[in-house]
Amino acid sequence: METVFVPYRDISDTLEIVPADTFGETAASLFARYGQEQVAQAISPDGKLMITLARAGGVDWDPLSDLTARAYGLLDADFSLPSVKIYLEKTSPVGAGLGGGSSDAAFAQRMLADLFNLPLSREQLAAYAARLGSDCAFFIYEEPMLGIGRGEVLTPFPLSLEGYQLQVLVPEGIAVSTADAYRGIVPLEVREHQPVPLQEALARPVSEWKDCLENDLEETVFAKHPELAAVKQSLYDAGAVYAAMSGSGSALFALFATSAGI
Repeated sequence: METVFVPYRDISDTLEIVPADTFGETAASLFARYGQEQVAQAISPDGKLMITLARAGGVDWDPLSDLTARAYGLLDADFSLPSVKIYLEKTSPVGAGLGGGSSDAAFAQRMLADLFNLPLSREQLAAYAARLGSDCAFFIYEEPMLGIGRGEVLTPFPLSLEGYQLQVLVPEGIAVSTADAYRGIVPLEVREHQPVPLQEALARPVSEWKDCLENDLEETVFAKHPELAAVKQSLYDAGAVYAAMSGSGSALFALFATSAGI
């Protein structure tokens, strides 16, 4: 695959990692704000990790399978880390193609490296992150990156969006299966229509992207969720210069010229 990752900081989660013997009020605060039914807590079999997850609507996965817990496990296997407590408040959308879980994993590894002074460069941390998910490595960095391979082979990619405002829209009630989205992809070598290569398209003015910059996953996802195609069209109707689905969806993003006052 070939893709470009761009940091977006207006959507986030709250992650805290502390040594296990540190006293804090985070867990009590999460239970107080979310209630027992919307908080999940677990302790690893070896007792080294306690993880607490909170999410509006509840947590429907095993906390020990969360990517932040797995991030700790990877580093612990190589560096015998001290015991920790992880607190994660999930406010980013799940299943939206914005990399919420992947960013949590990468930042967990960054935090653990800082907390315990691990001798790891950014590139080494990115290699650990890539073992958790194809897009996790990107979140070790703070800049646009070109991703190839599974998306984990990264190269800094200069991308200026000066003069444009980025808007991200997450339609409610639509969760897209990443596996299903990729399963419908038709390989380039057997396509009748050959798209403009990604880097060539991005080198053109943003005003030309609508006609040359494609997200190949849209064809599969829009066929199953035509309402997402309608949302994309609504962004163009609202004056967007460019609009597309983010990754495998369901989130969409749009670029508006700032001169339009949007």
